Amino acid sequence: MFAFSEPRPKRRPSLTPMIDVVFLLLVFFMLASRFGTDMQLPLVIAGQGGEYSGPPRLIEVRPDGVTLNGVAVALSALAAELAQLTEAPTDAVVLRARDEASLQRLVVVMDTLSAAGFSRIAIVE
Repeated sequence: MFAFSEPRPKRRPSLTPMIDVVFLLLVFFMLASRFGTDMQLPLVIAGQGGEYSGPPRLIEVRPDGVTLNGVAVALSALAAELAQLTEAPTDAVVLRARDEASLQRLVVVMDTLSAAGFSRIAIVE
């Protein structure tokens, strides 16, 4: 008859390679993520803005500058020019991005208006 050798004891699989992969994934996601860079933009949703009254206040944000009702205005003088067209800081101001202006440029204009006290900013397409 055949003589079989004694069965070998079962080997337990090594967990070291799996732990290495998990550690590398953890390091990757920690380095790839950004913390604390989120910013909230307060916007008026259509239909909740109330009625529009007074002269037109259309600010067009372009890559090369800003216009107020079609007239070029420096960003530093925008709040003063807009104050002449409004009765109160709660009057609606309409922003429109034109000619592929970047979102960052639009946010800068919004921050400038918010710093000047204008609280009702509507963005149109």
